[in-house]
Amino acid sequence: MAFVDSLAVMLLAAGASAAIIALYFIMVVRQKKSIQSLAVPMLMLGIFDAVSGFVMSFTWPLPGAYNILFGDPILFLGIIMVSAAIMIFKNMDFKVLSGLGFLLGIYILIEAFGIISIPGLETGLDKVLAVGFYVFAGLSGLLSPMVYLNPKTQGGKYAYCLLAALLILTALAALVIGYGAVYSHLLAPP
Repeated sequence: MAFVDSLAVMLLAAGASAAIIALYFIMVVRQKKSIQSLAVPMLMLGIFDAVSGFVMSFTWPLPGAYNILFGDPILFLGIIMVSAAIMIFKNMDFKVLSGLGFLLGIYILIEAFGIISIPGLETGLDKVLAVGFYVFAGLSGLLSPMVYLNPKTQGGKYAYCLLAALLILTALAALVIGYGAVYSHLLAPP
């Protein structure tokens, strides 16, 4: 059976997920009332992230540590996003999920340290992009409890804008890596 690498589409979904969460923070700062409109895309991306992360975490289709590096955090992100979407539908305050985001941030920053310190895990430009992706994603999670600040205050606005900026950088890094993987997969399909 041919080796099929699903990491490209998972990276694209991770980028889209980070972008949707960033859009939420921007909408809150701009005091947009249409946050409900994010629930369906958040739910769909969350389901995809959770299912693909679950499959990767429990079947290990990729070589070596890549299953841990990507499968586990995308599964956790998917659970958070599905929970957030349901809470949006039910008009519940989902700031409580920032505690899970904080724990995910620690996990991802440990992975970033691993990418930096474990020889041969990533090299060259791939290493730079991967470290950027993991550091921005990890900081986004680690700082997510800042959602408890009031976004109508100056400090709260800055906090929400910082989270949005980190998530936009996360999305860009994921999309650059993902689109590069799509192209390389087209050059050498299974």
